[in-house]
Amino acid sequence: MPAEPATATSEARGTAPGSGRFAPSPSGDLHVGNLRTGLLAWLFARSTGRGFLIRVEDLDRVKAGAAQRQLEDLAAIGLDWDPPVVWQSQRLPLYETALERLTAAGLTYECFCTRREIQQAVIAPHGPMGAYPGTCRNLTERERQQRRAEGRPAALRLRADVTEFTITDRLFGEYRGAVDDLVLRRGDGTPAYNLAVVVDDAEQGIDQVVRGDDLLPSTPRQAYLATLLGLPVPEYAHVPLVLNPAGQRLAKRDGAVTLRDRTALGETPGQVFAALAASLGYADPNTPSDLLKRFRPDNLPREPWRLDPNGLSLPSTCP
Repeated sequence: MPAEPATATSEARGTAPGSGRFAPSPSGDLHVGNLRTGLLAWLFARSTGRGFLIRVEDLDRVKAGAAQRQLEDLAAIGLDWDPPVVWQSQRLPLYETALERLTAAGLTYECFCTRREIQQAVIAPHGPMGAYPGTCRNLTERERQQRRAEGRPAALRLRADVTEFTITDRLFGEYRGAVDDLVLRRGDGTPAYNLAVVVDDAEQGIDQVVRGDDLLPSTPRQAYLATLLGLPVPEYAHVPLVLNPAGQRLAKRDGAVTLRDRTALGETPGQVFAALAASLGYADPNTPSDLLKRFRPDNLPREPWRLDPNGLSLPSTCP
C-alpha cells in the first residue's frame, strides 16, 4: 500500500484497444446533455478503433420503461453499440467478490453513521473538503457490537491509505483529487456506485471512459480503488456539460430538453443530432458516421454548451 499520494497513468493497456462505454442511469429519459455526452463517448471510442458498450446503471433509482426509451433515443440519433447491453443489477456477485477481496486485505470497515451525521461530518474543518473524516474507522469491536444492538445498519467503507491520487485526463491533463474512505456498500446492502463502476469497467474490458466533467472530482477515488483491486485504470476524457441559459446544469425542469420533447415540437432526431454536432464545432454532418470522419478530440470546445431549449438549433458556448 502506498504511503504517499500516488499517481495512475491512463494509458491503454495491452497492444489492442478495448472498449469505450456510455452508462446511463434509468431514472428517466435522456436529456440533450446526456445525448451529447453519449455521442462524444461514441466518437472517442469509434475514432480510436475501440468497441462501444452500453451499461445500464440500475442499482439506484429506476423508472419503469426508462432504459428502453434511452436505448431508443440513442439509436434514433444514429448511435450503435456492441451487444450485449449490460445491467448492473444482474452483476451483484462481481461486486460482492470485490468486497470480499478488499475485506480480506483489511481494507474495509463498517460505518454506522446516519445520513445526518455524515452530512455534519463532511463539512467539519478537517481533512479534504467534503471527505468523510473516518468517524467509524477505528471503532472497537465492542463499539461496533453496541451500534449493531441499537439496530443501526452498517455501510461498508474503504480504509484508504492515501488522501490524494492523480489521474491523467485526455482534456484536463494531470488531475490530482481527494481520496477518502468512500462507501463501497450502502447500509441497505446495495453496492455503491464507486465500487460498481470500477469493477464493471475492468470486467467489461473498458479502457476508455468518456463522461461529463462534473464527475472528474470523483475519478481519483475510482482510479485508486482500481489499483487496490489490481485492476487497470482506464483512459479518461471528461467533457464539458450542457448548461441552461442561467448557467446551471441542464435539467428536465428547463423545458423541452429530451428527444421526445423536441420531436413533439416538430423536430426530427436528425435535427437534434445536427444541433449536437454544431455544439461540438461541426457543421452539417448528416449522421454520426459522417461526423466520425471529421472528429478531432483536440478541437473540441472546452467550455460548457449553454442551451436555450427554446432555441436548440442556435447553440452557443458560455463566455
